[in-house]
Amino acid sequence: MTPDRYRERRAKLVAAVKKAKVEGLLVSHEPNVRYLTGFTGEASQLLIGPEHSLIISDSRFETQLDQECPGLERVIRTTRTLMVDFVAQTLTDRRVSKVAIESAATSVASFNGLKEKVPAVEIVPLDGLVEKLRLLKDKGEIAAIRSAIDLAQKGFQGVQAMFTPEMTELQIAHELEHLMRRRGALRAAFEPIVGVGPQSALPHYRAGHLRLGSFPFVLIDWGALEPGGYHSDLTRVVATSKIPPKLEKLYRVVEKARGAALSELRPGAACNVVDAAARKVIADAGFDRYFGHGLGHGVGLEIHEGPRLSPISEDTLQPGMVVTIEPGIYLPSFGGVRLEDDVLITRDGYEVLSSLPLQMESGQ
Repeated sequence: MTPDRYRERRAKLVAAVKKAKVEGLLVSHEPNVRYLTGFTGEASQLLIGPEHSLIISDSRFETQLDQECPGLERVIRTTRTLMVDFVAQTLTDRRVSKVAIESAATSVASFNGLKEKVPAVEIVPLDGLVEKLRLLKDKGEIAAIRSAIDLAQKGFQGVQAMFTPEMTELQIAHELEHLMRRRGALRAAFEPIVGVGPQSALPHYRAGHLRLGSFPFVLIDWGALEPGGYHSDLTRVVATSKIPPKLEKLYRVVEKARGAALSELRPGAACNVVDAAARKVIADAGFDRYFGHGLGHGVGLEIHEGPRLSPISEDTLQPGMVVTIEPGIYLPSFGGVRLEDDVLITRDGYEVLSSLPLQMESGQ
């Protein structure tokens, strides 16, 4: 990403800040700071507005800022000054009288501390301005997500080739992340979910010591974080011996639900309608109470971001959005099936970016 691209993003945000009728926005959510500047450090804030465009950081990151944010004005605090005091002083120095904060990323203590330090400054909560920009991915972002998917898929194929009955869920998770890192990932996008047999009925299960050979199938939910900071998020179920008829039935229902959701993907589609299409298939099969999460979510600089695909979502799909489609059925004491892919919304429909086979294949 070039400095010009970051300047373009900041210019779009300035226009939104103007409409909000504030002098500036304090951007404190790290993914938002990165999106606007390319800065990969921490404990820093961006003051952005019609008259302001500077990053507030500390001395640990001076060289990093030179490398990652050339030309961006910065103010640097020392270890003798608390961040809240330094931000307050910066607002005073810049003669800011009304500033917005990202309330979802600002603690109550930080908010109260800032109000106490600069009582003359009106501080207003204002969420979603940067997130709205981040909804639509540009060509560079889409390429980065494709790379993250490729890293994840190659890692999965590699670990699947290593399956033995003695391997534990934790060993599979560790090997999977190791293989993705060897291929160029910074790390796993999140702690891989590896659930053997009945543990696959826990949608966010943490891998344990159950061995692969204990039951005939395993669910793996994983992703990769590529060097540019973008994530992938995938799920597959692998049969490790003869497929139980009950599992086969669940699988076919979930596969059909996935297809129903995909058929609804297009610009202008309401996200709750897409969710409803998948949910109806599962409900018609008698499993509605066993699908307890939303159909999907956006993916990018964060593993979970907008838009949301759920029964209560008010979001609408637009070209450039990248979302997960992940219907599932989870039967306690038996197991669960979830199929998850990353999908790009295009001008005339959609493109499934991930390419792993859907079929349950033996890993042994």
